[in-house]
Amino acid sequence: MNTILFDLDGTLLPMDMKEFTDTYSMLLENRLNSVGYENAKDILDAVSRGMDATVQNDGLVTNEESFWRAFAKRLADPDGRLDRKYSRKLEKEIMRFYKEDFSYLRYVTRPTEVVTETIDILKEKGYQMVLAQNPLWPERATLTQLSWTGLNPNDFILITTYENSCYAKPSLNYYRHLMKTLDKDPEDCMMVGNDVRDDMCARKLGIDVFLIDEYLVNENQEDTFDLKKGNWKLFKEYVSALPTLN
Repeated sequence: MNTILFDLDGTLLPMDMKEFTDTYSMLLENRLNSVGYENAKDILDAVSRGMDATVQNDGLVTNEESFWRAFAKRLADPDGRLDRKYSRKLEKEIMRFYKEDFSYLRYVTRPTEVVTETIDILKEKGYQMVLAQNPLWPERATLTQLSWTGLNPNDFILITTYENSCYAKPSLNYYRHLMKTLDKDPEDCMMVGNDVRDDMCARKLGIDVFLIDEYLVNENQEDTFDLKKGNWKLFKEYVSALPTLN
């Protein structure tokens, strides 16, 4: 093993996902209301539809394109039309939200020093690292969240975002595409995450896994007895025992 794949939300960046999602929706709705969009609720639903479409993406287009197609479809009139000028203006407003308002979400996250300490150990030992965030978000949002952890984008050889991805978790094609992009075999990698469905499914391809059980997400109540797992302190101890590669 020489490459560690890290989830971001709830893993490198500890958080309660419901609190984060609820606050995100509130901030975006407030933004839309403040600039005069009377259909803010419909726009929020369109964002949700876009993310759902991204999760189902079949790889024929990027996740970015999949998102905005579904977004536009939700807001179209009964004949399936959406004014292009309105659509472009709305898209710009949402991207402005990521630039100006999204940063307030850092106050519902819980960064911890043990994360940066663990990453430093892996770097010193010569391991490559990938930010394998579920690519439902624009690069701007992902890099903003990463900055809250105290980590640097240069710590990672690849960061998955909706611009550079054409699949999403929990599709195994997301992990297959990662292996191809990285030119790695499954046995070269370990996936580290807090979501049993989205992150731990990587083991079906032969990728080793470690479940961070702080802020655990296990919607389907899957059995985790046979997984490597523990909190960040235990994962740091695990990393400290790994062989040095350089």
